[in-house]
Amino acid sequence: MLGAYQQVLRTPHTLPMIAVGLLGRLPLSMVGLGSLLFVEDYTGSYALGGAVAATGAVTTSLFGPVIGRAADAYGQRRVLLPILGVFAVAGAVFLWAVREDQSRWIMFGAAGVAGACIPPVSSMLRTRWTYLLRGSPRLPTALAFESVVDEFTFIVGPVLVTFLSTTGHTTSGVVTAFVLATAGGLLFAGQRKTEPPPGGAHVSRGPSAMRIPGLRVLCVVGFAIGGILGDLQVSLVAFSDEVGAYSLSGVLIASLAVGSMVSGILWGVLSFQTPLHRRLITVLVGLTLLSVPLVLIGDVLLMGIAVGVFGFAISPSLITSFTLVEVLVPKAIVTEGFTWVGTAVGLGVAVGASSSGLLVESFGANQAFLVATALALTAALTVARFQRCLWPEARPGWTRWAQLDPARADRLT
Repeated sequence: MLGAYQQVLRTPHTLPMIAVGLLGRLPLSMVGLGSLLFVEDYTGSYALGGAVAATGAVTTSLFGPVIGRAADAYGQRRVLLPILGVFAVAGAVFLWAVREDQSRWIMFGAAGVAGACIPPVSSMLRTRWTYLLRGSPRLPTALAFESVVDEFTFIVGPVLVTFLSTTGHTTSGVVTAFVLATAGGLLFAGQRKTEPPPGGAHVSRGPSAMRIPGLRVLCVVGFAIGGILGDLQVSLVAFSDEVGAYSLSGVLIASLAVGSMVSGILWGVLSFQTPLHRRLITVLVGLTLLSVPLVLIGDVLLMGIAVGVFGFAISPSLITSFTLVEVLVPKAIVTEGFTWVGTAVGLGVAVGASSSGLLVESFGANQAFLVATALALTAALTVARFQRCLWPEARPGWTRWAQLDPARADRLT
C-alpha cells in the first residue's frame, strides 16, 4: 500500500508543492471559525460572528469557480498574486473594523472580500497532479492523497484556531489564519516547476465547465457530501449532550474523520475493474445504508463505532467524484471543474449544519441524522438517474469538447 503512495511522492518537484499546499489550504478550515470567535469576543454576539463567518463562506463559494477559471486561462501564478494582495488588504481592514468598532457594513464587506479572495489551493493542487500524471495509473492515488490531506486539514485547522483564540488573545486565531493563507499562497505560487501551462485568453471566453451535464451531477454529489458533513458536526455534538457525554463530542467527530481518512488511504491503492460511474453509485448506496443506524443508536460507544464505519464511505465518494471531474472536464478548464465541486461541498456544509440544527431543536439529535440519510439517498438517485451524463461520449457537445481535449474516452476505468 505504501509503495503506491511512495511512487506518487517520487514524482519530480512535488514534495515542495505538497508542503506549501498544506500550508496554503489549512486556513480554509480556520478563517470562518476564527472570525466567529474574534467577532464574538469584541461584540459579545455569537449571532453577529456567525453572520460574518457565513458571509465569508458564501463569497468563497461564489468566487472560487471564477478564480479557478481565471487560473485555467492565465496561469495559477498570475491569478494568485493579485488576489492574495486583495486578500491581505481585506483581512487587515476586517481586523481594524472589528477592533475599532467600525460600521457593520465595513466589517461585512471586508469579510466578504477576504472570503472571495481565499485562493482555492486544493483545486489548484488537483489540477497540478492531473497535469503531472495525466494518463498514469498513479493519478487516482494522487487524487486520493489530496482527499486524505483535505480531511487532515479540516481536523487540525479548527483545533488550532480554537486553541489560539481561547488560550491567548482572540485576535491570534484569525490573524494566524490570514498569515498562513497569504504566506502559503505566495509560496505555492512560487512552485513554477509543477504549474500547468495556461490555456490562453480563449478559455476565459469559452463555455463554462458547468455546461457539462456530468459536472452538474457531480456538484449534486458534492453538495450532498458537504451537507452530510455539516449535519454530523452539529448532530454529533447534540447527541453527546443528550446522552450526558458532552465531553466526548470531539471524539465522535474525530471517529468520523479517522474512518474517512483510513478509507481514503486504502481507496487510493486499490485496483478496480468497474467503471467510475458505477463505482460512484455503489459507494453512495453504501453511504445511504450506513447512515440508517445513526438514527437508531442511543449509546455513545456504539455511536462512535457506527460513525467511524459510516466515515468509510465519505472519502471514496469524494475521491471518485474528483476523479470523474478529471475525466469529464477538458484539461483547459479542469481547475474550474474541481472548484465547482469544492464549492458545492462548501455550500452543502452550511445547509446541512443549519438544517440539522433546526431538527435537533424540534425533534432531537437522532432524528437530525435523517438529513444525512436524505442527502445520501438523493445523491445516489441522482447518479443512478443520470448515469449516461458521466460518460463523456454520451453527453451533448462531446465532439466539440473533444476538440479542446482529445483522447478522453479511454480514461473512464
